[in-house]
Amino acid sequence: MYLYDKTPKIVIWLKKAGKLLLESLAVVFFAWLITRYAVEKTVMVGDSMSGTLNNGDVILINKLSYLRHAPKRNDVIVFNQGSNEHSYNNVKRVIGIPGDTVEIINGWVYINGEKFEEVINTEAMRIPGLAELPMMLEDNEYFVLGDNRNSSEDSRFSNIGPVVREDIIGKAFFRISPEPALIKKINTKDR
Repeated sequence: MYLYDKTPKIVIWLKKAGKLLLESLAVVFFAWLITRYAVEKTVMVGDSMSGTLNNGDVILINKLSYLRHAPKRNDVIVFNQGSNEHSYNNVKRVIGIPGDTVEIINGWVYINGEKFEEVINTEAMRIPGLAELPMMLEDNEYFVLGDNRNSSEDSRFSNIGPVVREDIIGKAFFRISPEPALIKKINTKDR
């Protein structure tokens, strides 16, 4: 009788341990899927987005956001700059979309001949760079600017230029630290 009582306890324990192991593996697998294909964390480097994001801010990237639709004007995107082992993520705001003609006149952005209405607080740009002359964006190109326009390396400069869709990792949508906030709610003009 003693052996009979002990055997079912071991079997029950093994079943519980096996179930716990399978559940743990499933959680790890889904966490891997989410971080690999849906959401990624990155750190803002530099002051080019100051006012919205600062050096050292930890942000989340929605990597699924552009599977069904293209980036829109004023989206804050994360893109890969460079195609070698020294490449890094860059964070900027989309200003021009495919088919637009972008030009900077007297420090302000003009899109298709009309002055661009900023949704953020910004100042006039001192250096128009490549956009001193009209820049026509191709089918898969985006013109991006840092929110701190006078301290940003962006589409105005030849080392970045227009960003191609394939280099866009996703939409920066949430600042985790230092203070949690939706990125689209930071540094916007009062309406």
